[in-house]
Amino acid sequence: MSRFPRSTPEAQGIASQSVSALVSTLESQNAHIHSFMLLRHGHLIAEGWWHPYCREDTHSLYSLTKSFTSTAIGLLISSGRLSLDDTILSIFPEDAPPNPSPNLQAMAVRHLLSMSNGHDTEVQDEMLAEHGNVIRAFLAHPVPHQPGTHFLYNSIASHILSEIVRKLTGEHLVDFLRPRLFEPLGITHYYWETRPFTTTTGGWGLHLTTADIAAFGQLYLNKGLWNGQQLIPAAWVELATSFKVSNGSNPDSDWEQGYCYQFWRCRHNMYRGDGAFGQYCVVMPEYDAVLAVNAGLGDMQLPLNAVWEQLLPAMQPAPLPEDPAAQSALAAQTAQLALPTIAGTKTTALAQQVFGRRYTVTEGMDGITAVQFDSHAEQTTLTLYKADDQIALSFGHGAWQYSEAAFHPRDVAVNGLVAEKSGIWQIAASGAWTDEHTYTAKLWWIETPFAWTFTCHFEGSKLTIEQCMNVGFE
Repeated sequence: MSRFPRSTPEAQGIASQSVSALVSTLESQNAHIHSFMLLRHGHLIAEGWWHPYCREDTHSLYSLTKSFTSTAIGLLISSGRLSLDDTILSIFPEDAPPNPSPNLQAMAVRHLLSMSNGHDTEVQDEMLAEHGNVIRAFLAHPVPHQPGTHFLYNSIASHILSEIVRKLTGEHLVDFLRPRLFEPLGITHYYWETRPFTTTTGGWGLHLTTADIAAFGQLYLNKGLWNGQQLIPAAWVELATSFKVSNGSNPDSDWEQGYCYQFWRCRHNMYRGDGAFGQYCVVMPEYDAVLAVNAGLGDMQLPLNAVWEQLLPAMQPAPLPEDPAAQSALAAQTAQLALPTIAGTKTTALAQQVFGRRYTVTEGMDGITAVQFDSHAEQTTLTLYKADDQIALSFGHGAWQYSEAAFHPRDVAVNGLVAEKSGIWQIAASGAWTDEHTYTAKLWWIETPFAWTFTCHFEGSKLTIEQCMNVGFE
């Protein structure tokens, strides 16, 4: 059963043509949007998944996770178990450094929530190694600014909020939120990382479906009310999503409109949670609307600009006349959404010499020592050989072929800290011969924003492989 009643866009005051134009704009920008859901007046009016991504997929939210962490802190504060003015040293006295500075002594929960805890830089992995404990490393880090006066985006500070939940409740953040938030919202299929720590990561690491993000946004739009149950106090929703600290002055940037308590202010008097490479939960109170998006893009401002320029002017206060033709066109458009496959031929004369031959890798492939191509019916298989393992990846021709492997093309990191799920990854891949001597393939790790493209150049007995990622951390 759907969590949202369905409606036509027109019944909720938006022309289907305007929604269709927004989708077309996102595609023309080559934005690599993976999915979206648009709610208005509590109704689902449009949704789409770009194949090979699909409705059931969970997707890494990266820093959109922080808004869920904030919610847990809000629940503790509302129950009287924590105060915004509780200092971090009072919560973790056993981890305090000797002779703490006045600024460290003044650092309180409100400062972690608003990214104004006084640091100039974030804790790095070498400090974790030195102190052996993320809380000790965080408290040992210099605090040159008076808390509350200086904004620094700080994912480790967000993680300390998770450590506070565990300290006060004895539960991991994910376990604390399960009965209080996830179960009431119908969030049942999810994953939340703990690496590289021993408790749920507070600043990143949550994997949810697009519908889960939309439900979270609708909950906040409803001031914490869901199906007649007040899951979050309305006062906390208002407090957590209102301006707390300045983070810039560019009127055209949605990253310089002010920061809240693990939420961002947006232009047009809106707010959002967001995560790296295009994971959004945009709440539009004045328009009574929510937009949930997962993506894999480099310029996170692009889709927000498109929403502000195309969608907002289309939102009318009253229902519009039904437009069956435009509604059918929008339905057809969203049903056919797909990320482009690699264009080229299925085989070449050279392919017959390449298939079945193992090529030694001498550099540049992160522990991979050899590769081998094979042809199987409608797909090509690439086997990657490592010292103690081998990984078989399947590529469709003109289609996305699904496979899975305990393999990621790089260690995705937050502050140099490995912060990805371990185990098996779901992969969708497409490949083709792009000229007589070149095979090109693209793989989407469909639980993440990431795509890996590699181009294989064959010259006699020599194979040269060029690699690139669509997005990534420096």
